[in-house]
Amino acid sequence: MRAIVASFRFLTRIPVPGPETRVEDLAWAVGWFPLVGGVVGLGTSAVFFFALRLWPATVAAVLAIAFGLMLTGGFHEDGLTDATDGLGGGWTRERILEIMKDSRIGAYGSMALWASLTLRWACLVALDRKALWLLPLAMVWGRWSVCLILRLLPSISQGLAKEVHKDLKWGAFALATALLVLANALAWYFGLRSIGRIGLAAIGTTLVWVIYLRHRLGGHSGDTLGAGNQFAEAAALLAMLAS
Repeated sequence: MRAIVASFRFLTRIPVPGPETRVEDLAWAVGWFPLVGGVVGLGTSAVFFFALRLWPATVAAVLAIAFGLMLTGGFHEDGLTDATDGLGGGWTRERILEIMKDSRIGAYGSMALWASLTLRWACLVALDRKALWLLPLAMVWGRWSVCLILRLLPSISQGLAKEVHKDLKWGAFALATALLVLANALAWYFGLRSIGRIGLAAIGTTLVWVIYLRHRLGGHSGDTLGAGNQFAEAAALLAMLAS
């Protein structure tokens, strides 16, 4: 229970009651990341679904995305902007990490954030009412990708990502994978037959990101984990829309 509470407190702004979260709770909290993604996705898509009753899909999608950002505090989007600023503007690992620590958003981060949010908006509009159960699945894949990156790369940061990585066990990764399988099984039950294509897109994108990070940085940081989440989620949404 401490791990579940910690996962929601770590990834969202949702006020979850319970015992105080300790740093050591975060390693097992990783196992519940896909659950958090599913809940955030359900909340976001529910707002989209009900907003469709009053406004066009283009407006409803903006309101839904804004609500989703309120739920998470733009946690992963912040990582995306910092990671792309650092990787786009730095040539050495030291300089890249230095740029990532800067709270200001640069040109690379602004472009990446615009592309990410615009793509999410376009996918919501295209999915229409199917987004009610497809968006949560995409966000489950996105949060699971964080677990995969944690398993495949060493930590090079000095923040919470390093503490999480230090105590991370295979059991947490197994739990996250079990939740991912459950989410895909439910999607299959409700008629989604492109599970394989979606999984291939999300996993393939994550592995490409892992290879790139190994080459540029030799490991992961908290910001690159957030960016990886955004890439995997976007890949899953695009695979859902591919004919």
